[in-house]
Amino acid sequence: MSSRPETIEWIGSTDGHLCLIDQTLLPTDLQRIDCKDVETVWEAIKMLRVRGAPAIGIAASYGTLAGLQTVDDQDAAAFKARFEEVTKYLETSRPTAVNLFWAMDRMRNCFAENESMACGDLRSRLLEEARAIHAEDRQMCHSIGKHGAGLLGGVSGVLTHCNAGGLATAEYGTALSVFFTAQDQGHDLHVFVDETRPLLQGARLTAWELMQRNIKATLICDSMAAQVMKEGKVQAVVTGADRIAANGDSANKIGTYSIAVLAKAHNIPFYIAAPSSTFDLSIQSGEQIPIELRGSDEITNGFGRQTAPDGVEVYNPAFDVTPAELIRAIITERGVIDPVTSSGVADVVGAAVG
Repeated sequence: MSSRPETIEWIGSTDGHLCLIDQTLLPTDLQRIDCKDVETVWEAIKMLRVRGAPAIGIAASYGTLAGLQTVDDQDAAAFKARFEEVTKYLETSRPTAVNLFWAMDRMRNCFAENESMACGDLRSRLLEEARAIHAEDRQMCHSIGKHGAGLLGGVSGVLTHCNAGGLATAEYGTALSVFFTAQDQGHDLHVFVDETRPLLQGARLTAWELMQRNIKATLICDSMAAQVMKEGKVQAVVTGADRIAANGDSANKIGTYSIAVLAKAHNIPFYIAAPSSTFDLSIQSGEQIPIELRGSDEITNGFGRQTAPDGVEVYNPAFDVTPAELIRAIITERGVIDPVTSSGVADVVGAAVG
């Protein structure tokens, strides 16, 4: 397995900075960027330099430390006001991935529980919390892989959509953790990778990660998925998720819903792999999940080349929602939700998510 830098890394102590792999440059250019203020962290999240629900939450957690570096430790009121400003600001970067809001709530709870500390000590406690969020995600990813790999017994070919690997998380990923763990256990898989229009996260990121692990990968256009299924090349589909409602409806990168419908039509199990932090039990169904709309240039002028006529109307939702009834099971770090129902979700993750 090839080594690469950490996707997300906090360098130094409370006066340090966040360092990220700039995912917009992959697969041809592996570069890291230094985020030394909260505005740079916000821009990195908004512009998908860091992406994937868990990774966004981790980056935002560290982003609070970067944002607090503009305020003096001697003024507790100003320190608190700045903290509230920074967390609210980071939440405006992207609306769909619930891990962002979950992470900000964790940082707020940490602040509230330790508000009596001197500001310098509170900074240190907030950094500890951000590091804990980072470490816990790494552990969750490995647990997801262990629970999910067992579902692929007898499976030789799988299909995935978008990117849910180490670039989207602290390390192993969610959907890709299932494949990596299967590899660790001696199970050779052939992974078919949707390119994932319009930003090609599958082509640029997932194919790259799989090749780094020496897992056999075949890249296909999104519109080829049905044909690949019809030819019997895949026996399972595994994707990640960005927000999961209480009933199991799951938001993921645009095109996931289509893949789930195709899998149902071909009698192929469709699995979601996601940590408990991706569940939003405050909403009952996927109809309440906010869907991010992105700029038209991602479709009309993708990667710097115009591919549509000037002035054409564009609709560019970044996510869609797959109904629970199309999901065979949801793989979490706490176990597998099967069947995917409100009661099944509550049994596995309900008690500890809020």
